Amino acid sequence: MATMLEAKPLVSALDLAPDGGRPFRVFRGRGLCLAISGIGKVNAALAVSYMALELGAKIIVNLGAAGAAGEGASPGHIFQVERVIEFDGPRAGDMRIGRPELLSGFPGASLATRDVPTVEREDRMAIAPHAELVDMEGSAVLRAAKLHGLPCYMFKIVSDTPDHITGEEIVENIRRVRGLLCDFFLNRVLKALPEAREKFSVDDPGK
Repeated sequence: MATMLEAKPLVSALDLAPDGGRPFRVFRGRGLCLAISGIGKVNAALAVSYMALELGAKIIVNLGAAGAAGEGASPGHIFQVERVIEFDGPRAGDMRIGRPELLSGFPGASLATRDVPTVEREDRMAIAPHAELVDMEGSAVLRAAKLHGLPCYMFKIVSDTPDHITGEEIVENIRRVRGLLCDFFLNRVLKALPEAREKFSVDDPGK
């Protein structure tokens, strides 16, 4: 996850313990390792590589907040990312497309990743024909995971829409919806991951 703001409910619910703070803030417990990457593509790619090379990760699950590019989603809606678009390619119009692993039974959406925050309505509208969601880490997480040969699943909760144009609004929305993402991961995603079924109780994955 990119920020502790997003991760706090998950750390608490799983009783994850701090495990070092360099180069990334890491929490561990029950075979899970949660790294807080920081915002942006470079941080995200480095964090995945660190988890693969130093922490022995076998699977990557990217959770976090994303903005809605258009008008079709509201804060609190959660989507499985089916397609990731690197919107800021090295050449204008050059958009690299990646595809994460998928679990059945989850509503899906496409995610565009940019190098800069996407807040203004006109910027969101430019992305809307290509993707329903926009963030600043997703494409880098996926590319780094693929580079290391790791399965990568991605789930994003909508934190802001074209009606939310200030950083204060977005932060407050994340605080309001982050518990929903935590519950969704514990009660639905964690149960569905083939790699996690043997480690976590189907009835109560949080204990």
